[in-house]
Amino acid sequence: MDAELKKQLEKIANTVRELSMEAVQKANSGHPGLPMGCAEFGAFLYGIVLRHNPKNPKWLNRDRFVLSAGHGSMWLYSLLHLSGFNLSMDDIKNFRQLHSKTPGHPEFHMTDGVEATTGPLGQGVANAVGQALGLKILGAKFNTPEFSLFNSKVYCLAGDGCLMEGVSSEASSLAGHLQLNNLVLIHDANLVTLDGFLKDSSSEDVKMRYQAYGWDVYEVDGYNFEEMNDVFTQIRQTQQRPVFIQMRTIIGKGSPNKAGTHKVHGSPLGVEEVAATKKALGLPEEDFYVPQSVYKYFEQRLIKDAELEKKWKDMFKLWSQAKPDLYKVFMQMSEKKVPEHLEQELRKVQIKSPIATRSASQVVLNTLGELLPQLYGGSADLSSSDMTMMTKFPIVLPGHFEGRNIKYGIREFAMAAMAAGLNQTDMILPYVGTFLTFSDYMRNAIRLAALSKVQVIYQFTHDSIFLGEDGPTHQPVEHLAALRAMPNLRVIRPGDNWEVKMAWLAAISYRGPTAIILSRQNLPELAEANVPYDKGMGRGAYILKGADKKPDFTLFATGSEVSLALDTAAALEKTGRAVRVVSMPCWELFEQQPEEYKHSIMGGDLGTRVSIEAGVSFGWAKWIGFDGISIAIDTFGESAPQSDLASEFGFTVDSILSRLLS
Repeated sequence: MDAELKKQLEKIANTVRELSMEAVQKANSGHPGLPMGCAEFGAFLYGIVLRHNPKNPKWLNRDRFVLSAGHGSMWLYSLLHLSGFNLSMDDIKNFRQLHSKTPGHPEFHMTDGVEATTGPLGQGVANAVGQALGLKILGAKFNTPEFSLFNSKVYCLAGDGCLMEGVSSEASSLAGHLQLNNLVLIHDANLVTLDGFLKDSSSEDVKMRYQAYGWDVYEVDGYNFEEMNDVFTQIRQTQQRPVFIQMRTIIGKGSPNKAGTHKVHGSPLGVEEVAATKKALGLPEEDFYVPQSVYKYFEQRLIKDAELEKKWKDMFKLWSQAKPDLYKVFMQMSEKKVPEHLEQELRKVQIKSPIATRSASQVVLNTLGELLPQLYGGSADLSSSDMTMMTKFPIVLPGHFEGRNIKYGIREFAMAAMAAGLNQTDMILPYVGTFLTFSDYMRNAIRLAALSKVQVIYQFTHDSIFLGEDGPTHQPVEHLAALRAMPNLRVIRPGDNWEVKMAWLAAISYRGPTAIILSRQNLPELAEANVPYDKGMGRGAYILKGADKKPDFTLFATGSEVSLALDTAAALEKTGRAVRVVSMPCWELFEQQPEEYKHSIMGGDLGTRVSIEAGVSFGWAKWIGFDGISIAIDTFGESAPQSDLASEFGFTVDSILSRLLS
């Protein structure tokens, strides 16, 4: 690397320091330590390494960068601005302000060049692993000996905190097992955490841990461009396994009085320290100053970036002509269109009855697998129980990515975060499965998917105390309410085969995350639920019985309790009562309906309103009112056979009648 290039990279690095510390100071909020400590690496990464095109940030074969240590967002924003992404100097100055493109932590879909929503430490590592796996899958599907459509890499910068969070360990273990040779994880090893020095809370050898995971491990000086160049050139040419690079840095480098301490981690430097830092670095006093030579350097890079993408597009055109069948599949995956006749195809699927909705879902999945090439599934070592295996397709194996089923192992949190990464390839629709009670392990990853409006489908089974003898450790009660509380997440609890089919149609049609909640126990098929999507599931709630007269009782139910509600209605009618039964599989879909439709379901005199759901009562008051009756479970469950639990907790026709008629 010649001296002139090193000088230019150093100028870029100091520009990153200046923009970062000044934006944080202007906002009077933020984390200047990482941006200042990693400035040289940022200059090298965006100035030399990445093969992308900032003027087309969605180019499919781009190298991707994920900032797992999302608190250092000004580092990323500075580099995105300098390298030519659609991020202006005004955006930089508007850091952490209302409706800005530079929020406190990077947000996917909000800012060009941000590949994942990060901030909760460690999840960015798992997102990056998911993206790397997704790109290997796409390469296995579309690359040919003559044409390499997908050969890019995923780079991720993580801090000490990211590597202490368990989710990064889960994901890194799986990445090593799968031999993801397109993944590079850079560890910002500055030995400082928010509260003090790393030695206060950790003394492990992280490099040895990653060697044990099956990664190739390197160490570089974060301020030595020659070392960086040697390592990254070798990786580009010969990488065979995921790579871990421990990069030694000084947090807040350049600050005369705060560098190397936790004082620069999560607070502005202060006006006087900013001025002192500028003086120490030889920077001009002008705020938000960018040397013209820095802009010119990246303008020259943009020309090369555009040429790189054009060369790929020319190859893609030749490939599409040579492989028309593959091209057709490629377009189906990239366009993400819901097939016009999908509802009709799903309605034709034959499913026996009675059957657990988890098993009905697996029948549907195997049909969808043939219709939707973008659908990839996986489970946290429970596919034989949560019924997520697409039996007509193979399993993804180490170094072999032709399969459609992913074995995540017992790594629920990483599974959920990796699934978001898979979808962030923009060509894969992932679903993942486990028991509903273990959604707690996944919750923060589900939350980030909801925040990012990433399309991931969660198949949660064993949805109530009626899973039986495994007992309260495995029996969910509060989980439906907890998931329903999350914005942008659709929670669907189907009550029979028909609703299961339409639940999948809803999930595939929604450009956001969906949780499908399924039973372990067998349920009958309900003739009343055999209605078109736009009159049933697509409405979120619909009348199954008793629409033609004023009811004495209106029963609202979901999932396995829908058939119980119908049986209860029949018993009430024998006493001369008029009864309406409403299936309410998806509250979120119902909320989106026109007011006229919602009034037709919920408005007027409905008699005594009753909710029947084997979970906590929390949330049902919105629909049944404070005078309504909630047949619910506001305690933990018990270890016992299903029938005994139904009697114990009042989920029998006789028990419900005694409450309603007493």
